[in-house]
Formats: sequence, structure tokens, C-alpha cells
Amino acid sequence: MFAIKKLDIFIAKQFGMLFTGTFFISLFVLMMQFLWRYVDDLIGKGLSLDILGQFFWYMSLMMVPQALPLAILLSSLISYGNLGESSELTAIKAAGISLIQSFRGLIVISILIALGSFYFQNNVGPNAQKHIAQLLISMKQKSPELEIPEGIFYDGIPQTNLYVERKDLKTGHLYNIMVYRMTDSYEDQAIILADSGMLQSTAEKKHLILNLWNGEWFENMRSQEMGSSASVPYRRETFAHKHIVLDFNGDFNLTDMAGISNDARTKSLAKISKDKDSLVHVYDSVGKAYYKDAQTIYYPSPKLQPAQLAEAKKIANNKNINIDSLFQKLPADQRRMVVDQALSTVQQEVSDLEFKSMITSDGDKMIRQHDIEAINKFTLSLICIIFFFIGAPLGAIIRKGGLGLPIIISVIVFIIYYILDNTGYRMSRQGTWAIWFGKGLSLAVLIPMAIFFTYKANNDSTVFNADMYKNMLMKMFGIRIKRSIQSKEVIINDPDYAKDTQILEEISTKITSYSQSRNLKSPPNIIKVFFRYHPDHTIEDIYEELEKVIEDLGNTRNRVIIAELNKYPILAVKAHTRPFDHRWLNILSAIIVPAGIFFYFRMWRFRLRLYRDLRTIIACNEAITKEIVNKGMDTRGLK
Repeated sequence: MFAIKKLDIFIAKQFGMLFTGTFFISLFVLMMQFLWRYVDDLIGKGLSLDILGQFFWYMSLMMVPQALPLAILLSSLISYGNLGESSELTAIKAAGISLIQSFRGLIVISILIALGSFYFQNNVGPNAQKHIAQLLISMKQKSPELEIPEGIFYDGIPQTNLYVERKDLKTGHLYNIMVYRMTDSYEDQAIILADSGMLQSTAEKKHLILNLWNGEWFENMRSQEMGSSASVPYRRETFAHKHIVLDFNGDFNLTDMAGISNDARTKSLAKISKDKDSLVHVYDSVGKAYYKDAQTIYYPSPKLQPAQLAEAKKIANNKNINIDSLFQKLPADQRRMVVDQALSTVQQEVSDLEFKSMITSDGDKMIRQHDIEAINKFTLSLICIIFFFIGAPLGAIIRKGGLGLPIIISVIVFIIYYILDNTGYRMSRQGTWAIWFGKGLSLAVLIPMAIFFTYKANNDSTVFNADMYKNMLMKMFGIRIKRSIQSKEVIINDPDYAKDTQILEEISTKITSYSQSRNLKSPPNIIKVFFRYHPDHTIEDIYEELEKVIEDLGNTRNRVIIAELNKYPILAVKAHTRPFDHRWLNILSAIIVPAGIFFYFRMWRFRLRLYRDLRTIIACNEAITKEIVNKGMDTRGLK
């Protein structure tokens, strides 16, 4: 028990140091990604250092819950990658400690981090989100001369809408300008058109100066004395240059949080639950009111006398009623009146419902947003634990530490999570998907991944062993390595040259007989390849005997023999008979036509290669036998 405790402390120290470093790296990367989205709101605004400090401080607090899962993933992967690369993980398993047992200390740490993440999201994060939104809105309202967009109307200046077709960022000139100036009265508006202009702020940041060139000014002249006049006089002015002063406070002022406080991201779990209940109550009342209005206006229940009601029920119970026949009995003018009235009623009802749906859809969106944010506080905490069970097993499997391969794998896993989570969030927010499905999509993919990697790592799987996939591809495409037999400096037992010579001669005889009995250059039989497999034990026995001779002759000091041994090909003794060892795989590959064609020509290629390899073996046998005879070698070595 003492050794296990020391091991937990040792692994926890490694993980703690890596977690601290990767957390700040992840936080920095996420902050830069967020900053890049709003860089236009910061540059050139003349913001003071304390405002920028607040912005970066709240931005870092807002990014902490997102940085924690990535830091756990990367640090756990590097920790166990380092243990595997330095063979410390092998020593741990050799001591009788399973991989899951070595996880237990970090599992506790990951759970504590997840709980801390939940507390942070529920208490610190909403406040940071509220302040960062307030700062962003305030920054956008400062120095609007830099915010003028191209091709759309800009309404950031009070009582003024400004349209600019094109602007020059180097000189600050605006081209093809349209200005709408409005006061409290609609009749007092002015429209200004100009070929070019410039918008600048005064030194005290209290006004904006709009210089316009080559344009026209249209303005209504209605005043209080002419309020009862039916016609509205206006004036038109053509100018070469016009100097307009607009009231605007360009100093940095924090906006009111009244509008921001309605955002679900700025609320704690208790606040979300309370506000959601209020929203549901309000919009349920609105829905009930709309339903009663529809019943009253479009589906009224006429008040009938008892006799009339009995007569109506009698007519309604008559199954032979034909509405079309009743309609045809009406005069033509009444039929037209009925159709027009029905069409007008439907159009009015559709327009009314469309207008009401705008209100109800906003309410549904707000309620969905509250549900999403409530679930998000739990999923972001749970993902910390899931990422540990992905990162630690992956590190134990790949056995690579450092900042190379672990970072690549971590980025891939995080991108998968980000795409799934962001897609589910957007679809849930729009109401296209159910909220539980959208927010559970990433968990549904990552939890099986974590279970799979943990199972494979605990069973010492080679699922991420690059050499295994390399050998698989080489085997599939028939790529083989060459022999590399080197002359030994110390030889304990010399080769038995006489016996090896005899065996090589027998192998050559067997190969000649084998080649005559089988036409390896001809195309293989499709039925025998995929459906009626017969093993070829002859070539397996020949190759086994040859390998024993090569192993024995590898102890020679003769360089000619060493050179000839390196010329022996490495045979694939089964690939020329069938694609796979299992019969059902051969049948399946034959049914799948593209795969069957590939494996058929692959096997034909192996038959042709075996034919060439057998000729090479005979040539090498003759060369080695001739060298042994010419040198007069016996079982004791060179004479």
C-alpha cells in the first residue's frame, strides 16, 4: 500500500506540473482566438490601460471553463506518454499494478477539477460574461468614425443613419455617402447625398464633424405653425462642400446592464431556473390569450335559441350534407361574396398569426437559451473527466511524451469535440434539434471513445502502434524488407557446411519439382482463390528448411556467403493461395467487386513474384554450394 501511495504522489506531481503549464497555454490560445474576433473593436479606439486590463481580465475568466478540459486532455496524454516512453509504465505493470490502478490518483484530481469548473461556471463565469458583454458594447460605441461599415446603414450615431458605399482605410475618405438625419418628428427629417466625405471626432470627444463634398441636401420645412397644413414644404440645396457637426459623446462610457442581464449566459443555475419559470409563466399566459382571441375572432360560437340549436344538431347528424351542393345553390354574386369573405378571413388570420409568432418565437428562443446554458454548466464539467479517460489511455498506448505527437492528437480530439458541441448548440438554439440531443451529441461520441481507449490501454493494445499499421500496409501491397545479415565478430559455433550444402541441394531439387507441378505464371483460379481454398504446405516446408540453413550459415566468416545470404528473398508462403486466412473474409472480398478485383490481381502478383523468388533461391543455393566446394570448407570452418 505504501508503494502505491508513493506511485500516486509521483504521477500526481508529473501531472500537476504539466497541467499548470498546459492550462495557461490553452487559456492563452483561447484568449487569442476570442481576441481575434473583436480586434476591430479595440484597435484605434484610444482605450485606456485600465479598460484594456478589465477586458483581458474578464476575458481570461470567461475562458477558464473551456481551457480546463483541453489542459486535462493534453497533460494526461503527455504524462502517460512520458511514463511509457521511459519504460516506467512497463515497470509499474511489472510490479503488479494495473493501468486503472495507476489512474486512481488522477481520477480524484480530475473530479476535483470538474467540481471546481462547475463552481466557476455557476458563480464567477456569469459575472465575467456580463462584464465582457458590457465592455464590448461600450467599445463599439466609442470612436464611431472607425466603425463605419461598407454597403449597409450604420445607426451608431444618435438620430442619424449613415450609408457608405466604399471607404479608403488609408486616407479615411468615404465615398457615395447617404445620410438620414431625423428628430422626434418624422416630418423634420433630412436626406443628404454626397460623392465623398470624411468623418472625424473633435478633440474633446463631444462632437463628430462630417465634411461632405459635391452633394445635395433635401429637408422638410414643416414647423409647429404649419402643423395643420396638408402639404409639407421642403428645401433642396446643392453644395460643393458642407460642414456638419453632430452631437456625439466619444468618451468611453459603460453602457447599462439592463439589456445584458437578460442573457442566460450571465446567470447562475439558480437564476436560470427562476427566470425560466417566469418566462414560461409569461409566455404561457400570452399563448392562452392568443388562443382565446383565435377562438373568439376566427372560431366564434354563435348564440342560438334552443329550437335553433336542436335543428342545427339534427342537420349536423345528417351524413348526407354536401357543402359544395349548398354552395352551388347560392346566386353567383353571393358565391363570389362568400369566396372573397373566406379569402379575406384566411389572409387576415395568417397575417395575425405571423405577427404573433414573432413574439412567441422570441419567447421560445429565450427559454431554449436558458435550458441550453443550464445543461452547458454540467457538460463542460463532465467533459473534464471524459477528456482524462481519453488522454491518459492514449498516452499509455502511443508511449510518446513531449510536445510533438501528443499535441497533434489532443488538437484532433478537441476539434472533434468543438465541432460536435458547437453544431449541437447552434441547432438546439434554433430549435431544429431537441436540446437534449444537441447538447448530448458530443458526449454521445466522446464517452464511447473514452471507454474504448481505456479498454485498449488496459489490455496493452497496439491499436495506435505505427509499426503495426506500417506492416499491415506493406503486407497488403506486397512490400517487403530485404535481409540484413552482417558478419559476426564473435562466433561460438561454426556452420555445418557439409550438412548445409546437402540441404541446399535438396531444396533446389524440391523447388524444381514444385515449379514443374504448378504453373505459377498462369492466372489463379477464381473459385479456388475465394471459395475453395487448399493450403500449400510444400512451399511452407521448403521455406522453413531454407531459413534454418540461412540461420546456420549466418555464423560464417566468408564474405561471399554472407553476400549471397542477403540475396535470399523473404517469401510470403500464403499470399499466393488466397487473400485472407479466414474463409468468410475471402468470400466477402469476392462479393464486394472492387475489393475482389484488387485481391485477385494482388494474388496473381504474388504468384509471379514467388516464381521469380524460387529462381533466385536456386541461383543463391548454387552460388553458396560452389563457394563452399571451392574453398574446401568443412564443419570446422576454413582450411
